[in-house]
Formats: sequence, structure tokens, C-alpha cells
Amino acid sequence: MSQRTTRRPGTPGAFSRWMQRTMNNRMSRKIRRGHGTFAGMDVLILNTVGRVSGQPRETPLAWFPDGDAWLVVASGGGSHHPAWHVNLMTHPERASVELPGRPAVPVTPEVLDGADRERAWEGITTAQPRYGKYQSKSDRQYPVVRLTPR
Repeated sequence: MSQRTTRRPGTPGAFSRWMQRTMNNRMSRKIRRGHGTFAGMDVLILNTVGRVSGQPRETPLAWFPDGDAWLVVASGGGSHHPAWHVNLMTHPERASVELPGRPAVPVTPEVLDGADRERAWEGITTAQPRYGKYQSKSDRQYPVVRLTPR
């Protein structure tokens, strides 16, 4: 009889987590070599610190311009906010971003709400309609985070 592991519904399995790590590492190398696009979107590396572990974490994310800042959307993670968002909000003072071929820049994160979020969301979904489609399939509102250089 085979043994099955129990995991929370909507939580990715071991293979899915391995594949995500592999693709994130490949994308991070690409960004550091100066190439920061994926599927028609600009991509940066968000550097955070693990909420519990305190270990450095890096996550390639699509970004959208907002003056001198960058907007990112916490769309992954199914019915829960993605780990990078939880880490970012737990240790905002340790966040930085890397743009293609550039060194890390410390940033201050701000979760947008109200009219600011609506304005940003409209710009994001105009630039990338797929975000609107993703949002329509979710039971939670995706946070939009402004990352402003410190």
C-alpha cells in the first residue's frame, strides 16, 4: 500500500515546488545578466528575508512602472498570499530589488488600497490583461505593492 502525504488543499506538491525554484533560479540568472523580460513582461528580482527562517529569499516578479517606483502584484499562492508577500510585509526594512544588470536597490514596500490601488490596477490590467483574468478566478483580492527606492 502506498503512503500518501497530507497537505493543505491548494498547496503545491514537491515536484511543483522544485519546478518553481528551478525556474526562479534560471530567471534570476537571466536578470543578473541584463535580460529582464518574460512572457512580454518586465521582470525584477525582489530580495526579502524569510518570515520564520530569517534566510535571504529572492523572487523574480513582473513589475509595472509607477513614477520612480515599481508596482508588483501578489497574484500567486492560490487562496493565500504568496510567501514573498508575507516575507516582504514581515521584514519590509530588509527588502531590495534588482533590475536587469544592476545592483540591488533598497526599497520601501507599500500595499496600495482604495483609489491608489484602483488606479494602479487599471494600469496593470491595461498593460497585461491576464492579471484581470487571474483575479476573476480568485477568491481574494490580489495586493498591489508599490516598491519605492529608499
